[in-house]
Amino acid sequence: MTRGKAVEVFKVSKSFGDYQALKEVSFTIHENEFFTLLGPSGCGKTTLLRMIAGFDIPSTGSISLFGTEIGTLPPHKRRVNTVFQSYALFPHMTLEQNIAFGLENLGWDKARRKARVAEMLELVHMTPFAKRKPAQLSGGQRQRIALARALAPEPQVLLLDEPLSALDLKLRQAMRDELRTLQRQTGITFIFVTHDQDEALDMSDRICVLGEGRIQQLGTPSEIYEEPENRFVADFIGATNFLDVEVLSVDGPRARVRTPMGIEIEAAQKGVSGPGKATLSLRPEKIGIEDQAAGEIIAGTVTARNYMGGFTHYTVETRGAVLRVSRRNALSQAESYAIGQQVRLGIVAGSARVLGQ
Repeated sequence: MTRGKAVEVFKVSKSFGDYQALKEVSFTIHENEFFTLLGPSGCGKTTLLRMIAGFDIPSTGSISLFGTEIGTLPPHKRRVNTVFQSYALFPHMTLEQNIAFGLENLGWDKARRKARVAEMLELVHMTPFAKRKPAQLSGGQRQRIALARALAPEPQVLLLDEPLSALDLKLRQAMRDELRTLQRQTGITFIFVTHDQDEALDMSDRICVLGEGRIQQLGTPSEIYEEPENRFVADFIGATNFLDVEVLSVDGPRARVRTPMGIEIEAAQKGVSGPGKATLSLRPEKIGIEDQAAGEIIAGTVTARNYMGGFTHYTVETRGAVLRVSRRNALSQAESYAIGQQVRLGIVAGSARVLGQ
């Protein structure tokens, strides 16, 4: 089923004096989509969110909401709400008063307000706390009320500006699930801003990776991770080994390359036209070690080992390159390899990606 266009951003640029924060950015966000703007600090993602919200005006370009141009409309004229990192709850009001505040300003009658507040409290599982004030809540509970307040006026789009960054790790992971569930239950388009790659991969339908004020890549989480289009994306999303390689031949989406380790492998590629110099991206978990080694085999020496629960990460020095290797600890007594131990590594054809010449 084809979904409609919720937000259209067309050739939007934004300058602050001589500094250009965004440079002709264009993309479309669909109805009922969990869309994430991902990138490092200063990449322009929050500026873009603020322009969709109406807090900033584009220097050039246009922004449309469900087919209506909104680039110059004030925030209160847009059916868009924002959840901020700080939650911005009124400390002197109870939770139900916080949720009702915006509805009262919109002119909802008392009976309708009361029903909607009860519905929102139930949605975020906070009904027993309705009479409490924000200071009496945990960080996660305040986050839920901020969400309930933002969802109460039935916005067409909900903007979330790094809303999980103030929470501890376990709570952040739990709130990811809650956010995704809320988005599915409400059917509202969510636009989520974060610099945390794990959050983006975990929750998003699609991710827009921003860097230096431009879109570096836009795609599904698996496309962004497995098929990075350039070094910026490969480096920002997950860990990877970058190798300077020589492209020997190209056959459509595949290329054969010679690596610094002295072996030749076949790799996926996009944008490479023929033989020459290129960069190869090889994810640590794509490299087999010892009993998991397959494909082209390389000898090396373990120089570092980091146990991380589900994975053990190794640094292995080979002839020509130092490689990071990740091995899943599938068994509780899985064998580990000691520093100084000689090991065999395996690279399966197609597990690496050529990023370009």
